[in-house]
Amino acid sequence: MQLTSEVQSLRDEVRRFILNEVETRTRWIEEHDEMPAELLARARDIGLFGLTIPDQYGGIGLDLAGKCAIEEEMGRTHYGFAALIGNHTGISTTGIVALGSERLKQKYLPRMASGEWVGCFALTEPHAGSDPAALRTSAVRNGDRWILNGEKIFITNAPIAQVFTVMAVTDKSKGIKGISAFVVERGYKGIAVGKSELKMGMRGCSSSPVAFEDCEVPAENLLGSEGMGYVQALKTLTQGRVTLAARCVGMMDKLIEQSVCHMKMRTQGGHALAAYQGLQWMLADMAVRRDAARLLVERAIDTLMRGERGTSEAAMAKLHATESLAQVADAALQIHGGMGYMRETGIEGVYRDARVTRIYEGTSEIQRNIIAAQLLKER
Repeated sequence: MQLTSEVQSLRDEVRRFILNEVETRTRWIEEHDEMPAELLARARDIGLFGLTIPDQYGGIGLDLAGKCAIEEEMGRTHYGFAALIGNHTGISTTGIVALGSERLKQKYLPRMASGEWVGCFALTEPHAGSDPAALRTSAVRNGDRWILNGEKIFITNAPIAQVFTVMAVTDKSKGIKGISAFVVERGYKGIAVGKSELKMGMRGCSSSPVAFEDCEVPAENLLGSEGMGYVQALKTLTQGRVTLAARCVGMMDKLIEQSVCHMKMRTQGGHALAAYQGLQWMLADMAVRRDAARLLVERAIDTLMRGERGTSEAAMAKLHATESLAQVADAALQIHGGMGYMRETGIEGVYRDARVTRIYEGTSEIQRNIIAAQLLKER
């Protein structure tokens, strides 16, 4: 995939930032399960919080190809950091950019681009994960306000967010066409952010439940027109699946590099591990899975940037990249043997982090449903 000189320069800057500043703090992040304030400050300095926000609002304004290039680079470092930035610049921002009125954009995007305000995307509920049509959070119009009631769970960045993009039912009789999207500020009366959840991985990237009890939201904070929330959620998730797949490609890149280095340096029976055909085949399979994922990501990017729907292409990229990452992480740990199981190498951390990629942004099963539905529709 050809990148503009500007995007390549930014990618080089991000690579230096990762090597010099993120990688040196990964163990601290793992041990404390929080993101160092100075690291977030440096991320703000180089513009990482404004990757997808147009330049007229203080951002960099990357298109999907540029965003995926940076996501791939971010995949080569600590997953919690990559997830925090990726969530903010992806599903937490794109709805405001695409559907927000000029007044909303002027109010929120500059502060989000600078990183002063962190965003999050509140869709999942106790009874509605893979099925957004089952949402129970409601929004009722009352004069110049919308009154929100309901509960969201597993909301990434919620503990540190100031801006929440919230999906709520505005007309239950219309099913998915009765779901709308709202911008809700942390300081609004009636919003309560719960305690940070303890997770298997993604350390340093916090998530928590969010409750709304007669939460008053200005009418102007409706994103787009009433009933457009579900449609926008699908578009947002489609692009989010592609950028997550790109991040997984970067993660596989790093695992393969580590495995190659280990196989060349480590000896067994008087020979380097690289001399053993069984391990060579494992390494070859890792590379094939990584390259196939990269090609699927590039196809999805091309399809979406041509203005086509691209739902199936995004689902294929997400499904293959996340499933392949699990296999590559497992193989990398096996190649490293007991050392891979220890925290020092970082392999076990990636092994844990990889697991969530098959769940969020739509489970692997949901991706298969999307792909199959498209195939059946075509024939």
